[in-house]
Amino acid sequence: MPVNQIALPPVDGAESTALRARLRFWLRLDAARLLWPSRCLVCDAPGGEALDLCDACNAALPHNRSACGTCALPLPIAAPACGSCLQRSASRAPTAAVHAPFVYAAPLDRLLVRFKFHEDLAAGRLLSQLMAQALADAPRPDALVPVPLHRARLRRRGYDQALELARPLGRALDLRVDGDLLVRTRATDAQSRLDADARRRNLRDAFALRPGAAVPAHVALVDDVMTTGATLRAAATALRRAGVQRVDAWVCARAP
Repeated sequence: MPVNQIALPPVDGAESTALRARLRFWLRLDAARLLWPSRCLVCDAPGGEALDLCDACNAALPHNRSACGTCALPLPIAAPACGSCLQRSASRAPTAAVHAPFVYAAPLDRLLVRFKFHEDLAAGRLLSQLMAQALADAPRPDALVPVPLHRARLRRRGYDQALELARPLGRALDLRVDGDLLVRTRATDAQSRLDADARRRNLRDAFALRPGAAVPAHVALVDDVMTTGATLRAAATALRRAGVQRVDAWVCARAP
């Protein structure tokens, strides 16, 4: 029977339409897995029931369980703040919280590189699923806002990796995704080629809100990897200056 003909239980209230949409979304995923059995995107072994990961690669994922409570930097033991955050006044931080479920390490780093630079959107979908599992209990924002690429880089790459993470994440957690709220106002040098000070200078005034956009009270910025945090701070600063009361950051992985 086609998915759109499957009888779903009646639901009363305003959540009915959204709940039915989510149920059909997951039913489509289950139906697809019956036709095309899952393969592990890391080692090509048979995948699991819910993820395109085998049990061994799933167990090897580098979870970021001990981290700075302010910037999510991996630490030997969890702490409210790392040394850098202690030196920096908490009141100056434009982000209220940074959530990074994983450390940028094997085998997750391979998936992130394939997704970001080699057009592997299946890897991106898997990363988004992993984020959804890890962030299900995080404080709920009014909208997910992917960190945008400049239009010149978007033309070269062909897709915005942050937006491709945010869309399935929003569907899974029933959160609105606003991919047009924040714009990159100028092309910047690749951050990976710069040291920490140069990264901050490179991103000064690089983001702005779309003219006439409605400003949510609470947003979560979505990105793939956090290294020094310069990109997220610049984007969060632009949002706060525009009137957003709280900005969180949701990133897949944090560089150690």
